[in-house]
Amino acid sequence: MRALIPTVALLTLVTACGGGGQQAAQPSGPATLRMSIWTANEDHLKLFNEIASGYTKAKVTFESIPIESYTTTLTTQIAGGKAPDLAWILEGSAPDFVSSGALAPLKSKIENTGELVPAATRLWEKDGELYAYPFSTSPFGVFVNTDLLREAGQKVPEKGWTWQEAMTAASAVAKKGKAGLVVGDWDYKNWTNLASLWNGWGAKAWSDDGVTCGFNQPAMVEAMTFLHKSIFTDKALPGPGTTVDFYAGDAAMVITQISRAGLLKDATFDWTLMPLPNGPAGEYSVIGQAGIGVVKKSPQADLATDFLGYFTNSANSAKLAQFFPPARSSLLNVDTLAKSNPLLKPDQLQSVVVDGIAKGVVKPNHKGQEELIQTARAALDPMWQPGADVKTVLDGVCAKIQPLLGS
Repeated sequence: MRALIPTVALLTLVTACGGGGQQAAQPSGPATLRMSIWTANEDHLKLFNEIASGYTKAKVTFESIPIESYTTTLTTQIAGGKAPDLAWILEGSAPDFVSSGALAPLKSKIENTGELVPAATRLWEKDGELYAYPFSTSPFGVFVNTDLLREAGQKVPEKGWTWQEAMTAASAVAKKGKAGLVVGDWDYKNWTNLASLWNGWGAKAWSDDGVTCGFNQPAMVEAMTFLHKSIFTDKALPGPGTTVDFYAGDAAMVITQISRAGLLKDATFDWTLMPLPNGPAGEYSVIGQAGIGVVKKSPQADLATDFLGYFTNSANSAKLAQFFPPARSSLLNVDTLAKSNPLLKPDQLQSVVVDGIAKGVVKPNHKGQEELIQTARAALDPMWQPGADVKTVLDGVCAKIQPLLGS
């Protein structure tokens, strides 16, 4: 098995080898810019291309890289001299990219930075400078197939619902032959998406200062014990190796972000969108975030920064809000969001998006995140079987990742 080269190591190598202009000679003819993104969604790409077509200084192309290998592919491209001019950066990689010096400063080119919500920019700042624009600050919510709940004799959830209520309803649907609750984009691999559940217990993957493992702390043990029981005893979640499509009507609920609402435009079932259920720690929100940065080594870094300023101005941010909740306070209101999200009701936008951003915490992120993710994933594998000893598994996770924390 090939050894994993940490993201921070690749980025440190890049910055040690020199600054901008080292990648390749600038091509002759009309300027072109390349931006790496992880989405291949046709609606997303259509919107990106429509916005980019209004930029007259360069032709912009968008390169989709699969999410499973996105950060590794991007950092390898940068280290190998084949970097894009701009890149979509996931929240987990933010500490590595911002601290390494791999990104160009942006603040002078971003329109009205004073209205950017501080909670949204925190990951992307260093020493008062902004190194990536947080173009998507998207709280997790729960899409609910209300038809399946009613058929299983369950009531439609109301504001203030709890995790116990959610799992009871999901289990009832599963007994009727459909799947209960799906944690979107988890698939027993991307454990960071489980923060959408464990934060309800006040659990954390590691301490706020990033130096102490939190997997074996009481709150996490309680949350993961609840999850394990929900999977293997109550059958409220599909088990390992089972793929279920909520959007085809095959599951009662899915935890995901509003960018997936478009998949329901042709739904043949009634549905609603709810905030995350309350846990023992009370009401909470978890945010997935992505920023767009300019690769400092790009020979066209200045032009790329100018394009990013255009791509994220107020008018274009309002368009992007259809899929990606904006970081601009002037746009974070129901009236603005409703214009670009016609499938969602005003109360859903308020409770999930507006209120969620106001009180939400970002998914786990840390320097050296790529290695941490892979190490923790492997250590969590024994959890996903019926007879697992949850506390023992979580102690094992900490034994594996503690040496990586704070390093």
